[in-house]
Amino acid sequence: MSRDYKAYLIDLDGTMYRGNIVIEEAVDFIQRLQQENLRYLFVTNNSMRTKEQVAEKLSSFGIPAEPDDVLTSSMATVNYIKAHFKQPSVFYIGEQGLQEAMEAAGFRYDEDHPDVVVMGLDQQVTYEKIAKATLAVRAGAVFLSTNPDVALPSERGLLPGNGAFTSIITASTGKAPIVIGKPGAEIVEQALAFLQLDRKDVLMVGDNYHTDILAGIHAKVDTLLVHTGVTAPSDLEKLSIQPTYTVATLEDWKW
Repeated sequence: MSRDYKAYLIDLDGTMYRGNIVIEEAVDFIQRLQQENLRYLFVTNNSMRTKEQVAEKLSSFGIPAEPDDVLTSSMATVNYIKAHFKQPSVFYIGEQGLQEAMEAAGFRYDEDHPDVVVMGLDQQVTYEKIAKATLAVRAGAVFLSTNPDVALPSERGLLPGNGAFTSIITASTGKAPIVIGKPGAEIVEQALAFLQLDRKDVLMVGDNYHTDILAGIHAKVDTLLVHTGVTAPSDLEKLSIQPTYTVATLEDWKW
């Protein structure tokens, strides 16, 4: 295992905690990073929470985290829009994390003739919101999705995720969205820019091969798959591209 990484990009659910239960080895892992003065950035597909809310949840588990240690898919989506559009009008569907990020960016909200449509998970979404988004995409608006997760883990089981709602618009319009979150490379590229580090100096850490690890692979960043969440060791047997490293728990990662 390499001792040369200067920073770690770290997933949350399944890596740091499972729902409302902390993964104890994750607490020790972050504390060890701090002791070695190694940088870390939590990179999450969750668009519903603000960076302050994410940091507060991590801190409640005893995981050292400040808001500036967090990059959410909502934040990454706003950054993408800023980089590719000049004073755009935006119609977005989402909860507090996306709403506050959009408002802070100062984008003009337009439900009828937007330049950009953003789909984020909204647990109170209505048919009318989906209809307006569909009409705008059909009219030529650029279609963005904060993340492609089709399932959302909960105490009740797997619920529909943002990717499920995004697929409704795609099915109706025939247009696939530009995906900002994992497994796309965009959110990882933004993390590298924020840290001001070369990709060879950063390790992507996560429990889900099809989101966390593929995001690292797409961005040409080394990856560490931890088997405390979605992807089991047997799941890797049929995959042609393997993670750079795998561990049972983060306790097993040494530098």
